[in-house]
Amino acid sequence: MAYFQTRTTPGRHFLQIPGPSNVPDRVLRALDNPTMDHRGPDFGVMGQQVLGKVKKIFQTESNVIIFPASGTGAWEAALVNTLSPNDRVLMCETGHFASLWREMAERLGIRPEFLKGDWRRAAEPEAIEAYLRADKGHEIKAVCVVHNETSTGCTSRIAEVRAAIDAAGHPALLLVDTISGLGSMEFKHDAWGVDVTVSGSQKGLMLPPGLSFNAVSAKAIAASKNAKLVRSFWDWGPMIASNATGYFPYTPATNMLYALDTALDMIFEEGLDNVFARHDRMAEATRRAVRAWGLEVQCAEPRHYSSVLTAVRLPEGHSANALRAAIVEKFNMSLGNGLGQLNDRVFRIGHLGDIGELHLMGTLSGIEMGLRIAGVPHKPEGVRAAMDYLSGNA
Repeated sequence: MAYFQTRTTPGRHFLQIPGPSNVPDRVLRALDNPTMDHRGPDFGVMGQQVLGKVKKIFQTESNVIIFPASGTGAWEAALVNTLSPNDRVLMCETGHFASLWREMAERLGIRPEFLKGDWRRAAEPEAIEAYLRADKGHEIKAVCVVHNETSTGCTSRIAEVRAAIDAAGHPALLLVDTISGLGSMEFKHDAWGVDVTVSGSQKGLMLPPGLSFNAVSAKAIAASKNAKLVRSFWDWGPMIASNATGYFPYTPATNMLYALDTALDMIFEEGLDNVFARHDRMAEATRRAVRAWGLEVQCAEPRHYSSVLTAVRLPEGHSANALRAAIVEKFNMSLGNGLGQLNDRVFRIGHLGDIGELHLMGTLSGIEMGLRIAGVPHKPEGVRAAMDYLSGNA
């Protein structure tokens, strides 16, 4: 069976969750190539090529380490390579994924201190600066921030977070999760002073799940020399040593590296700035549709709007899960569910990766029809508002 479906439906499935995103046919064809010898001479050439290209997407001259894992693996790698048991770290409650990262830190024996949030806004640099200024003994070893919080559609301003750390005169490392932001929104590992950037393959990079990334600064590598958390599979040292010649210390996900090479080519052919502008355009059209329906965007601060996804709040007494179920049943389109405290309160529209205007208009049309079928109070004007914006007639 090439593709599992519980029932046969005409047309292509609309996968409009905020990741995994749609995989372009060109990337699927790259995956379909024969697997090569990961110890042979050709692999070393390919490995160096891919490792060189991936630095450009992070906008870094530093090492980018690729693990065969989900983004959760990259979270763990970032923590265990830089920290020791009982280290204090500052984390920001921006949503479900920030909360999961905190839970991982606790399980690893780290002591996370959580700046409370309301799941409607991103990390606040001012609060981070104030917290660090109060840490006179510099006991906090790292600040961990989710760049694009996929559960809420709120984006933190990482350059401002770095400026806040510097203004406090604090030596803490800056660890950033951009699992859903990379390749869709501007991210500058070097220019923004990030020490470890965490990401994954299945969102803006347009790949299936299976690869995770740590971009690491010289300061982070220095910290790893003294970090005492146990690590083996996640150890940066053997990876960096082997990567110097294009190889890996253990069997890599060879065919996923083929796909990564192709996906990066596609992004660079379009141009990073054009990719970011396209995502901005899709996001603005979506938000205009939401407002025209008379519904509310979960992200309450326009300066924190995400260009990757839009989380939409339903009126009290209406089920977001029932709406999603009606849409997938009637129109063969998947939307993201609400996570954690937002379960059944919001649905999430993914507009990232391999998506253009007509694809987005199909998505918004399916949602507008679904709102009608599910009996959700709305104005039938969202599709028109998005169309006017995308056609330049807004």
